[in-house]
Amino acid sequence: MPVNNSYELKRFVDSAVREVRVTDIHTHLYSAQFDDMLLWGIDDLLTYHYLVAEFFRYTSMPYEDFWALAKQEQADLIWQTLFIQASPVSEATRGVITVLKGLGLDPGARDLEAYRTYFSGLRTEDYIKTVFEVARIKDVVMTNDPFDDEECLKWQRGIQADMGFHSALRLDVLLNDWQLARIKLGKKGYLTSEILDEQTIAEVKRFLLYWVDKMNPIYMAVSLASDFAYPDDSIRTYLLEECILPVCRQLNMPLALMIGTKRSVNPDLRLAGDSLGKSDISALENLCSSYPNNKFMVTMLAREDQHELCVTARKFKNLMVFGSWWFLNNPSLIEEITRMRMELLGLSFIPQHSDARVLDQLIYKWGHSRQIIASVLYDKYKDLLDAGWRFTEEEIIRDVKYLFGGSFWEFTRKAL
Repeated sequence: MPVNNSYELKRFVDSAVREVRVTDIHTHLYSAQFDDMLLWGIDDLLTYHYLVAEFFRYTSMPYEDFWALAKQEQADLIWQTLFIQASPVSEATRGVITVLKGLGLDPGARDLEAYRTYFSGLRTEDYIKTVFEVARIKDVVMTNDPFDDEECLKWQRGIQADMGFHSALRLDVLLNDWQLARIKLGKKGYLTSEILDEQTIAEVKRFLLYWVDKMNPIYMAVSLASDFAYPDDSIRTYLLEECILPVCRQLNMPLALMIGTKRSVNPDLRLAGDSLGKSDISALENLCSSYPNNKFMVTMLAREDQHELCVTARKFKNLMVFGSWWFLNNPSLIEEITRMRMELLGLSFIPQHSDARVLDQLIYKWGHSRQIIASVLYDKYKDLLDAGWRFTEEEIIRDVKYLFGGSFWEFTRKAL
């Protein structure tokens, strides 16, 4: 069906973005098979680390007193402080309101106990289906850590992730803390030394291939500090060159790099205590140019790095930019970044991922992002319409499907 005017254009774009089923390419969620590793419900929503950090902006309560409380007591404090004694205008607090509304609850009632009663009557498997339906999710990619003892036990017992959940092999311990990695590898029967000799390289590769076979991941991934450099004389560089990149290349598997963290700026805040820093993108340029047959998926944490990242993606077909990560996952920044990426990269990027740690967050993170992405798409289509280009509804649906999952699957599956 042809699009003849701006009114029809907006209607078609809004409908296509609202209805498309999303592949969420990076989350910290788990399928129901992982039991209590999957977080969901009002108390997990309220004690999410974004809200914990915001809570401490309003209180003189000692950190240790807060952490000594049970989760429900922490949630009570956060609810009272951020939702009753102040209006929930931040993106994290607004997200809770969006979730409640999306589930058919009444946010205006401000009845925390009623919300708890609702969640207490749900089965995990049924609730996953509800959230996927409300958020219009097709499938999600988990974060799976082969160095996490609890998670490893589940995989080794033969667990299989439910339909709609894919795995990603997380390598943070291996690439960021070699001494700890060696200890853990040794406990699992892998023989490694301080330096990367032939035996150590072979053992790390054996470890990677074992977990690839066990998890069947879509990609490997690592979160890197803002001072990440490549190449240098670090053990990380040697692990990348001798182990990670050869295995990824052998399997035609992308390596996802999430660059820009500054860990434990305030350790008293625990998970909420991390921050960000500006990064040197020449490290990424060096990787992409040195390994043209490896695929890299990259998101960066600092706003200041986004333009240079986009320009770098224009130079390397083996680089796929994705998402507005962590502190960038705010409406004003998502809009700015999405608009810039579309102007520089066309549709050849992945506009968003949720990074959700709590299942319910899929509802608000994708609900809010869809509105922004639809607005940017409409503006770009409107510019073309005004210039004399004509669209069909089918072409808009094609583009939307590509942005919300198609570009990811095409990039992960294609050979370079």
